[in-house]
Amino acid sequence: MFMSHKILVTGGAGYIGSHIVHALLDAGRLPVVIDNLSTGTRAFVPDNVPFLEADIIDAHKVEAFIREQSCTSVIHLAGSINVEESTQDPLGYYYNNTCASHALIRSCVAQGIKHFIFSSSAAVYGNPDDMQVSEVSQTNPISPYGWSKLMTEKMLEDVCKVEEMNSISLRYFNVAGADPKGRCGMMTKNATHLIKALCETALGLRPSFSIFGDDYDTPDGTCIRDFIHVSDLADAHVAALNYLGAGHGSETINCGYGAGFSVRQVVDTAEQVNGDAINTQVGPRRSGDIVSMVADVTKMRVCLDWAPRHNDLGKIIQSSLDWERHQGNATV
Repeated sequence: MFMSHKILVTGGAGYIGSHIVHALLDAGRLPVVIDNLSTGTRAFVPDNVPFLEADIIDAHKVEAFIREQSCTSVIHLAGSINVEESTQDPLGYYYNNTCASHALIRSCVAQGIKHFIFSSSAAVYGNPDDMQVSEVSQTNPISPYGWSKLMTEKMLEDVCKVEEMNSISLRYFNVAGADPKGRCGMMTKNATHLIKALCETALGLRPSFSIFGDDYDTPDGTCIRDFIHVSDLADAHVAALNYLGAGHGSETINCGYGAGFSVRQVVDTAEQVNGDAINTQVGPRRSGDIVSMVADVTKMRVCLDWAPRHNDLGKIIQSSLDWERHQGNATV
């Protein structure tokens, strides 16, 4: 029933976007991709998937591509994602994330897009009072990155009240891992993602791994995060499209596993998976970091009819290690 419904994936050559493209193909759907390749990898987009190299703020190119491909849905991931960088370059983040999203949403309304899935973030919650947050928890971002995501959520919410479009904002928690089939993974140079940095250190690609602060009010002094395997997150996007396609209204949904691990717990697990110690050092706290964040995923499981396939921290780390080795850059 979905074969004629094409889905535009913005940022589809990036880390999460490329996994979503493969998940859509695996589900028999028809993705098309726009990416400016500022951080994306063109080779991650299969040859049979229509591709346009462009910025989403370029309305003329975006709308022409939507018309040409007869898209009915959009999954929007294009944007900047480094929390600490956003505190140093707030205007850049409000432009790349909020202004560009405004332009894309406007183009989607103009072209009659019916369903819109937005890549949001748990950063919208800031430092919550409760360790586990639900979609109705207070939003109070502590970084321009978080605010840029929350502003886009609000834009979508207001637009969907007056236009014939419905949307789901998926609030990602900590995404990690790589495609089990080895088709794509994280390629970001000098990545700040915890598990990628750990795996690169384990393989000799970094001299050491930095723990940014060990004096937080947590059991072992390090920050706590809820990790979700990127392939499970990609499946959630397919499920979100199905949800909207079945006639349901707009929603905001957390995407995680509902379990928290401290940075030290992740390091310990990585050393077990690696079979050897990993050189770590404790550094100062990092600007914009949240102390503890774990998702209440009740809504995700109920609304999306979704269940994880890779819910195991060791397996997430193993898939990341396998991906890094696959790149052929390891020195050990």
